[in-house]
Amino acid sequence: MSLSARISMRQAQSLALTPQLLQAIRLLQMSSLELSAWVAEELERNPFLEAGADGEGGDSAPAPAPDAADARPWDAGELETSQEALERALDAPLDNVFDPDSPGVTPHEAPEPAGDSAVWSGAAGPPAGDLDALELAAEQPDLREHLRRQLGLTRLDAATRAAALALVDSITPAGYLDPETARELDALAARLGVSRATVDAALAAVQQLDPPGVGARDLAECLAIQLRQQDRLDAPMQALLSRLDLVAKRDMAKLRRLCGVDEATLTAMLREIRALEPLPGRPFDAAPATPLVPDVIVRRGPDGRWRAELNAELLPRVRLNHAWRARAARAARSPAESSFIASAWRDACWLDRSLEQRARTILLVAGEIVRRQEGFFGRGVSALRPLTLKEVADAIGMHESTVSRVTMNKSIGCERGVYGMKFFFPAAISAAGDGAAHSAEAVRHRIRQLIEAEKPDAVLSDDVIVRLLREDGVEIARRTVAKYRESLRIPSSVDRRRMKAAARTDGLVA
Repeated sequence: MSLSARISMRQAQSLALTPQLLQAIRLLQMSSLELSAWVAEELERNPFLEAGADGEGGDSAPAPAPDAADARPWDAGELETSQEALERALDAPLDNVFDPDSPGVTPHEAPEPAGDSAVWSGAAGPPAGDLDALELAAEQPDLREHLRRQLGLTRLDAATRAAALALVDSITPAGYLDPETARELDALAARLGVSRATVDAALAAVQQLDPPGVGARDLAECLAIQLRQQDRLDAPMQALLSRLDLVAKRDMAKLRRLCGVDEATLTAMLREIRALEPLPGRPFDAAPATPLVPDVIVRRGPDGRWRAELNAELLPRVRLNHAWRARAARAARSPAESSFIASAWRDACWLDRSLEQRARTILLVAGEIVRRQEGFFGRGVSALRPLTLKEVADAIGMHESTVSRVTMNKSIGCERGVYGMKFFFPAAISAAGDGAAHSAEAVRHRIRQLIEAEKPDAVLSDDVIVRLLREDGVEIARRTVAKYRESLRIPSSVDRRRMKAAARTDGLVA
C-alpha cells in the first residue's frame, strides 16, 4: 500500500450562509425599536441611503442658502420699521400688548412674529406648548437627591452627616436600605472611620426624612417608622408587625391571641396597616408610561372578516439616491473609490430589498394567524384555538424557524388590546371524548372565570374546578389546574377562604 497525492473531482451540495443572509435573518427577528436603531446606523454609514417616505424620488434638492441680507443684524432703523409693521399687523399700539412696567422685554425688543401675528409677553414666558418636556422631567429629583437636599437642612455633626450621606447612597429605588449595607453597618463605620453609634444615629436621621418609611431594612421596620411618626406604634401594633406572615395568611385567631386584642380592634389595626406605603420610594421611581405600539393592526373588513395590515408608523422609510450614485461614479478617481461606491450601492440595494421582504413576511404570517384565530378577535380568549408554528409554516409555505423568528418581539393590535404574536400559539389540552382540543389560554381564562364567580361561602377547590372543567369537555389533571392557577397569581382555596372571611369581617373587598 502506497500513499500518493492525486487530483480528483466530486460534487456535493451545501448551504452557505453569506453575511447578507445572516443579516437578513437577524432583521427578521428584530423588534421595531431595534430595527429603527439599526436602519439609523446604516443611514449614517451608507451615502446612497436617505430617510424618506416610500415612493419619493432618489434625488432631493438642497435647501436654499440664506440670503446675505437676511443674515446680517438689524440696525435701529430696521427695528423701528419692524415695530411699525407689527402695530399695523395687530391693528393696535404695542403699549396695549406689552406691559411697559413689566421687567420682561420692551416693545423694541419684542421678536417679530413668524407667519401670523402671534405675540407673547417676555415676562410671561413662551406658550405652554413650547415647554420642553425633557427639561421639566429633569427638574424632578430622584429619591436620593430628594434625601440629600433634606440632609442639607438638618443639623448634624460632620461625622454623622458623612455617615448619613453614605447611607443615602445605599438606598434602593423602593426606598429601603440596601440589604448588603444593612448587614454590614459595622463595616461601613470602619470604612468611614466613625463609631457604630454614629452610624446608628445617621440611620435614625435618615429614617426621619421624607417620604415616611424611607431607610428601613425590611417591611416591618418600614411600617413601624410610619406608625411611629403617626404616634400609633403601641405594644399590640408591635406584636402585629412581628408576625406579618400571619397577616398575609389572614390567620385572625392567632393574631388576636398574639396581640391580646378583640376582633374589632384587630380589624382596625389591619386597616391602619393597609393604609401605609410598603414602598416609600415608589413616587420617585415612577417610570413614564410607554405605550405599546403594535407591528400589525387587525381590523374588520367590509365583508365582516378580520384583516391584518402592517402598522405604517413602525415601518422604516429609506430610499436609494440614484442621482448621487451616478455623480459619485463619474467623480471616482481611483479603483479604490470605485470599489467603495459599488460596495455601498450593493449594500443599499440589499437593505432596501431586505426591508421589503421583511414586511411581506410579517404580513403573511400575521394574516395566517388572524385567519386561524378569527374566533378570538370576535369572541375573546375563550375562542382561542390551539396553534403551532408548524401549522402556520406549512400553510404559507415557509420553514418553521422563519415563522418563529417573525413572531419574536412582534405584537398584534386589535379592538381587544395589543398582544404578542406568541400569545396566539397556545398549547393544546385534550378534550373529553372525541371533541376538539382546547387551548391552554382558553382553559386559564375559564379557571379565572370560575374563581371570580365563586361565592364567599362556597370557595372552589382545585378538585371541584377539575370536575367543572370536565363537565365543559376539558380533560385536565388536578396538578395542571394548580399550575394554571398559580400562573394567574390566584391563591389556593384555603387562602381565598381566609381572605374572603377577613373581607367580610372588616368590610373590605377581597
